[in-house]
Amino acid sequence: MTVTKLRLWTVDEYHQMIETGILNEDDRVELLEGQIIEMSPQLPPHTATTHIASDYLRSLLAGRVTIRIQSPITLRPNSEPEPDIAVVRIDSDRYFDHHPTPDEIFLVIEVANTSLRKDRRQKVRAYANANIPEYWILDVYERQVYVFRNPGNEGYQEEIILNEEAIFSMVAFPEIEVSVGELFP
Repeated sequence: MTVTKLRLWTVDEYHQMIETGILNEDDRVELLEGQIIEMSPQLPPHTATTHIASDYLRSLLAGRVTIRIQSPITLRPNSEPEPDIAVVRIDSDRYFDHHPTPDEIFLVIEVANTSLRKDRRQKVRAYANANIPEYWILDVYERQVYVFRNPGNEGYQEEIILNEEAIFSMVAFPEIEVSVGELFP
């Protein structure tokens, strides 16, 4: 029986592949737990939900954060995912010289229409291991939000599923109320 070993990549090696042209902007991939993963295609419901949710959060958090859409975040040593939405600290250089790192990230959000399984298993693990304080999955078809909080060694210690009538607050901004219904078209 032959055993095949999986070669895992670091963020630095991933960047070298980009710099040398092995990977380019046309390659819809991200680095997740050392593996280069092909990203899911975006259907209209996914794109619409991403824009509605990001606009809503931008209005709620104006002047307090930067909202990044489908842009990389660096989770060393071996992940550089591109969450659909990242709520990050304001950076005077607008992250010109680096992607946001865990200490600059308040919240990451994935929008799921075909990727719910991957987002609930693989991405949740990567974000918890990086100590991201809060992670949401917006389930496009069920119109509900999976909220993950309290990251630990075994993943997030808290998972809540909220329907579209729910109102809740973010860990980083408990004084701001978020309406689940406003996150969806």
